[in-house]
Amino acid sequence: MVDPVIASRVQFALTTIVHIIFPVMSMGLAPFLVYFTWREVRGGEAVYEQLRRFWTKIFAVSFVVGTVTGIVLEFEFGTNFAAFSTFAGELFGGPLATEGMMAFMLEATFLGIFVFGRERVSDRLYFVSSLAVAAGTWLSAVWILIANSWMQLPRGYELVERGGQTVVHLTDPIAAYLNPRFMFMYVHMQNAAVESVALFMAGVAAYHIFKHYVWGYSVQEVDFWEKTLKIAIVALLITAPLQVLHGDMYARHVHETQPQKFAAMEAVWETDSYVPEYLVAFPTSLDDITNPRARELFGLGIPGGASWLASGGDPQATIRGLNDFDTEAPPVAIVFWSFRAMVGLGFWFILLAFWGGYRWWRGELLEDGLLHKALMGSSLLGIVAVELGWVVTEVGRQPWVVQGVLKTADGVSPGLTGTEATITLAGFVLAYASLLALYSYVVARIIRAGPPGAEELRTFATEADDPVAGVPGDD
Repeated sequence: MVDPVIASRVQFALTTIVHIIFPVMSMGLAPFLVYFTWREVRGGEAVYEQLRRFWTKIFAVSFVVGTVTGIVLEFEFGTNFAAFSTFAGELFGGPLATEGMMAFMLEATFLGIFVFGRERVSDRLYFVSSLAVAAGTWLSAVWILIANSWMQLPRGYELVERGGQTVVHLTDPIAAYLNPRFMFMYVHMQNAAVESVALFMAGVAAYHIFKHYVWGYSVQEVDFWEKTLKIAIVALLITAPLQVLHGDMYARHVHETQPQKFAAMEAVWETDSYVPEYLVAFPTSLDDITNPRARELFGLGIPGGASWLASGGDPQATIRGLNDFDTEAPPVAIVFWSFRAMVGLGFWFILLAFWGGYRWWRGELLEDGLLHKALMGSSLLGIVAVELGWVVTEVGRQPWVVQGVLKTADGVSPGLTGTEATITLAGFVLAYASLLALYSYVVARIIRAGPPGAEELRTFATEADDPVAGVPGDD
């Protein structure tokens, strides 16, 4: 049987990795739905009604599945991490309860109007419902990230004895809940969600346009997908550069407040200055596979790059090495490679955004098959980047569950046995794999079906008898 500490950590990681997909989709779609609704109610083009109806379906499915998987996560604090819940419940429980009572109820209440009430309420109330749904979605992230940011950077508390146990007592709610980490996490997460959905929208639109212009299929709603693609590119042009710029500031903040995590991100074992930023680093010995900066390795890096990142511009800055910390190092290879993969994807998204913007400006957006393939291949990479970011955030904090206060191993339920933990882990793997497969199937069916009422849309395909009218001769 698996050790209950390891099994509990793997189970929570699994459920979080699957769950985060659905909040990303709902939070990222929220501002798009507000925009589509606003354009619709003010008498804009008919395509905005189709955009609102189509993407609302995916939003609603994401909300439902996200609710189910999110509730399970909260139960795991009691089943697998009861010691942590007892220790930090006074401070940690408040934000989670507020998220349910305030944000979730706001979103769930107005989602009914938004999904089913278009013909039953006024335009003004309907637009208000879109704002309320979006606000509820984004408020959920506020309270969840308040709780998590406190775990990363605990403030506003004291340790007291209660019932023979040492627990956290909240002394300063402002310092605790609005600690310096919160705003970094919130901006980075929300921008990542919008960016991820923009990539998903662009990939879906590119798929349908590619079928029409390259494969020669008659796609009757080409203008719908063209509008989708253009809106997604605008969003990418805003969010992709912002994510990289904000990520740079976030990394400096991590260096200042969690130097051990930053050292793991850069795999710095010995305190040093002028530390290179390795882009790739492969050990030549299998014995060093967990050490991306082993002495015998093949590496390609930017001299002084890590020091420059840590200090905000000084390539000679000193980075404290992992060997200088009293606690054990995090799983360095996981953190090191996750960080690099996330950053690499961030720069790829910038390239995609400007590539699409350039083709749009040249009037070649619909005919660039290579761009369409790149967008299709990248449609889920935004979510992958979010997952990698959370791996860096959570694995990089180890061995702490509350940074510098409580270790993860000490937060696991004391009565949990290896048998119980292993059985529930196996059950969760099966259940969550099934949920993810079902969600993917439903979303794929929605995408294949295309926008509702597509026959009412003005289409390129009806402008001529040729089903691929308008295609340049060399295509």
